[in-house]
Amino acid sequence: MKRIIILCLILTSFKASIGQNVITGHVYTTDNQPLVGAYISSNNKEIQTVTDLHGQFLIDINPTAHQVITISSVGFQTKSISLNDLNSDKLTIILNESITNLPEVLVQSVTMTGGLAYVHKNIGSAHFINQKEIQRFSYSDINRTLRNIPGVNIQEEDGYGLRPNIGLRASGSERSSKITIMEDGILAAPAPYAAPSAYYFPTIGRMEAIEIMKGSSQIKYGPFTTGGAINLISTPIPLKLSGHGDLIAGSDGYKMLHANFGNSYKNVGYMIETFHYGAEGFKQLDNDGATGFKKADYLIKFKVNTNPNADIYQSLQFKIGKASETSNETYLGLTKTDFSITPYRRYAASAQDKMNTSQSQYVLTHHINVTSYLDVVSNIYRNEFSRNWYKLDKVNGQKISNILRSPHNFLNEYGVVSGQIDAKNALRLKANNRSYYGTGVQTHLIFHFTDKAVQHKIDIGLRIHEDQIDRFQWTDNYSIANGIMTLASVGTPGTESNRVETANALAAFVDYKLKWNRITLTPGMRYENIKAERNDYGKVDPERSGIDLSIRKNNTSVVIPGLGINYDWNSSISTFSGVHKGFAPPGSKEGTKPEKSWNYEIGIRIIKPNYRFQILGYFNDYENLLGADLAASGGQGTSDLFNGGAARAMGLEIEGSYNLLPASSNSFKLPISFAYTYTKATFNNDFDSEFDGWGAVQKGYFLPYTPKQQFSISVALEHSKFLFDISTKYNGEMLAQAGQFSDKTFSRTDAYMTTDVSLNYRWTRQITAFFNVNNVTNEIYVASLRPAGLRPGLPRSYNLGFKFNL
Repeated sequence: MKRIIILCLILTSFKASIGQNVITGHVYTTDNQPLVGAYISSNNKEIQTVTDLHGQFLIDINPTAHQVITISSVGFQTKSISLNDLNSDKLTIILNESITNLPEVLVQSVTMTGGLAYVHKNIGSAHFINQKEIQRFSYSDINRTLRNIPGVNIQEEDGYGLRPNIGLRASGSERSSKITIMEDGILAAPAPYAAPSAYYFPTIGRMEAIEIMKGSSQIKYGPFTTGGAINLISTPIPLKLSGHGDLIAGSDGYKMLHANFGNSYKNVGYMIETFHYGAEGFKQLDNDGATGFKKADYLIKFKVNTNPNADIYQSLQFKIGKASETSNETYLGLTKTDFSITPYRRYAASAQDKMNTSQSQYVLTHHINVTSYLDVVSNIYRNEFSRNWYKLDKVNGQKISNILRSPHNFLNEYGVVSGQIDAKNALRLKANNRSYYGTGVQTHLIFHFTDKAVQHKIDIGLRIHEDQIDRFQWTDNYSIANGIMTLASVGTPGTESNRVETANALAAFVDYKLKWNRITLTPGMRYENIKAERNDYGKVDPERSGIDLSIRKNNTSVVIPGLGINYDWNSSISTFSGVHKGFAPPGSKEGTKPEKSWNYEIGIRIIKPNYRFQILGYFNDYENLLGADLAASGGQGTSDLFNGGAARAMGLEIEGSYNLLPASSNSFKLPISFAYTYTKATFNNDFDSEFDGWGAVQKGYFLPYTPKQQFSISVALEHSKFLFDISTKYNGEMLAQAGQFSDKTFSRTDAYMTTDVSLNYRWTRQITAFFNVNNVTNEIYVASLRPAGLRPGLPRSYNLGFKFNL
């Protein structure tokens, strides 16, 4: 015992002789959450450590040397501090999210929620998925990324999330056509007014964060204001020299490469990024044809700005992006019998099906700080997208959806599709060739000032927008023998669909936020004026001379009000409520009315450092629900919108998180989070529809592809060196057409549950090893019954890789 005491005295005196002292530090996010695994290093490399599960670290400093520590973490802004200037042995550090590399007012224009620090201060339901959360599973599939968000309805299609079908609060999931989708606050859909059901969604793997906004506050982000809006935030220009890279490989030939690099100086900054991924596919085509895909995405940002302390600060940022995709995907699913035997089979008649796409985006953003209380952010943007999905359309003149739904009624056609019967000139393949553009200019004025005890913030926005879809399609015929397809006749481009649809829109909004004591009010109003026109040149005029031209027009003007209120009972508990008008553009078909509804929500939110909880109820009362005739939904593929009359959607959304380990634990953290959604969405009138997804509708019929119940739960074991996650999602059964759940004659998908696990192990500050398993139990489930036949979800798959940080 004496020897131990003597040894301790020697070590203590040695430390004192060289003048070192112990500093205790804590690292927090801007919403007062401890930041786990933040890396702390000194300029002389004598200090290298990470924060524990409470965001705490201990370091020794040397007063005789000039030591500067750098604190960094993925998704957060790096901060440097000189240890020689400290007046205390305790240090508290707040790290901002990386999106706050931008001035605060610019953050407010790029984001809907304001980021992690402000998301829980929004009136209404809002969610913010930061980079750290995205990196936990490193999904490249938006469907899996959103699996833990309540109120989100997803219909899977291809297993990889290449063409998402996302709805919010039963707004309709077909091609994500009823939600406003943005990237950095700019409309991302190729033609959101003229053709919102496009086959493009921004690459989720290169995003810094994801926001989901529901409720009255989302009327600022039209044109779709019923269910909600999704904003994807791309990688910002870093404040200092930095870079990031992911290399991941997995099952079925899956490969992913993601890399970005950038730097900022006093008056300029830049960032370059690329994201590549693809797979050989998990489906087995008869005669072993290709079923995989590959995508490539490139992005460049460049910024110039005045000196930060200039009297009138200004910045100008250029953003240029390019993306392409080639995927051997099809609309052709399986019959019920074949699915039960070989669920991952692909019929021989889909061997030639292939999608090719090309996308470009150009954005110029100008920010000026006019005064201390007025900022103006303006954008000029253009999105271009072209695609040709070459795929099987009919067999002997019969729709493939009819054949697979009732193979016993089409025995010959089914034999041709499955390669069992040889046939000449029997397969009709359609080249769904389309090009889109969306272009416009928008400006956003932000006033913010305080009058005595009252805080005011006024947002005023104006957007002038034009978009267009150009269909120039044709059909080819194929023969099939011994399961092998051969080209029989070639069609002429422009002899199938040959039309151009254009929309011009003027949109404006004003949103006022008033905070007084514990009460926050947010009245707002949006205005949309839309002029849609379609020029159909017919199938006999591919030169578009106008000899068979038909023109139709439809103009719409609407005012969309909204009001939200929030009351803070104390620093942790608040209640909120809101009402707003829902709207969706009606397209160019004469007689089609815009979608209109009144939407209500009320909820309570509890935010504590160790747990969070929110529960809310909503009710959407549709005056007129719009349907869309999409081939992707089993329709004729005209893309025409049609009136569905009155409908109602109501639901309950519950979510929460809690750390199961006590605060005294310094080594591990065990957070658990859950989300539950109950939805009841029904038609409120009787009508007959030619749309297969609706059919003959009776009052009280449930809307298709809207599960009554969804539930997710995630558990993580966190340590400063590793992170182990388990995430389980339950999706209730979904009707494939309007009908009753209690009536088993209506076709439906079964309920299913999938579980994903992941492990991130941090070797060093720069290198993290990654491993995950999707669908651990190898659940075989029907993801969809449309557009033609049963389609499987992703089977069990493995991914292994490394993540690098500069």
